[in-house]
Amino acid sequence: MKKIDDFLINAEVSIKKAMKQLTVVGQKGLFVVDHNEILIGALSDGDIRKWVLAGGNLNETIVKIYNKKPHFVSENYQIEEVKEMMLKFLIECIPVVNKELKITNILTWGDVFSNKIIYRKPLDIQVVIMAGGKGSRLDPFTRILPKPLIPIGDKSIIEIIMDKFSAYDIKDFFVSVNHKANMIKSYFEDSSKKAYKIRFIDENKPLGTVGSLKLIKNKLKDTFLVTNCDIIIDADCSEIIKFQEDNNFDMTLVVSCRHFVIPYGVCEVKNGGELSSINEKPGYDYLINTGMYLMKKKLIDLIPSSKYFNMDNLIKKIQDKGYKIGVFPISESAWTDVGQWDEYHKAVGKLGL
Repeated sequence: MKKIDDFLINAEVSIKKAMKQLTVVGQKGLFVVDHNEILIGALSDGDIRKWVLAGGNLNETIVKIYNKKPHFVSENYQIEEVKEMMLKFLIECIPVVNKELKITNILTWGDVFSNKIIYRKPLDIQVVIMAGGKGSRLDPFTRILPKPLIPIGDKSIIEIIMDKFSAYDIKDFFVSVNHKANMIKSYFEDSSKKAYKIRFIDENKPLGTVGSLKLIKNKLKDTFLVTNCDIIIDADCSEIIKFQEDNNFDMTLVVSCRHFVIPYGVCEVKNGGELSSINEKPGYDYLINTGMYLMKKKLIDLIPSSKYFNMDNLIKKIQDKGYKIGVFPISESAWTDVGQWDEYHKAVGKLGL
């Protein structure tokens, strides 16, 4: 059930706390209000991303980053007005305000459009889905089903991944297969699942998380996306592409801003064993690799033929050769990892399935 208060935030709150609130809300925007609960701004995950990329301190208040000219509609709004605004500015939620500019309702994409997939500008790009692994973290489920076909609601993981890309009218997919490959291929022979152009990459032996790219180099365009088959990313692909182009990167890693708390008192020691201090339940912020990448085709030349080769090996080679790698941060809520049981159960609840 949607609660308006969950979407509201005070301008004096830290960026770190705002990130946590975005994760709880599960949307890409919060609305900044003053002490009288009057709307004064909006804060998006994009605002936070720009701050992170600039090396900003997450303990600063959101005053430094929020948009002082938010979009909103009045209580006598017309639904077509809201649709037009969402499509024009590609925003997922809009506040409804009264005459005093107090928020009385929040309209999300799902409230306004019957199709819950958020529209994006079409992109002419190919997607490679790495689906050849055994999925050992999801054992014993994967003894029966290959990981890409594990259901979340009435769809398989791999279909949900492809549906995310369909918002950009992306239909050109390569799927790298090895473990239970015939089962995955048979699943997509069903006519109801032919909305996409799917070309399978057969790994005659396991080739790791990136080795199979060598097999399709001549079929790929100059820039393409690579994603693991057990992650669901809710990020604007056009922004990722623009980020790479603007910065002249050869590869871009999509990373998630994660805050971890050690649930114990951490002891600091000095002079060979004397207690200096105890830091009770300290928290640390990290940028975590999600498993989604934007790559230039020339990097495939660094991958050995017919050998097991992982993405971390490729990244090291890329850096050794002097190529540039970018890091594109997304919020914690924008990354769903379904590759292990705890996260899988969270994903089912998170996606409302």
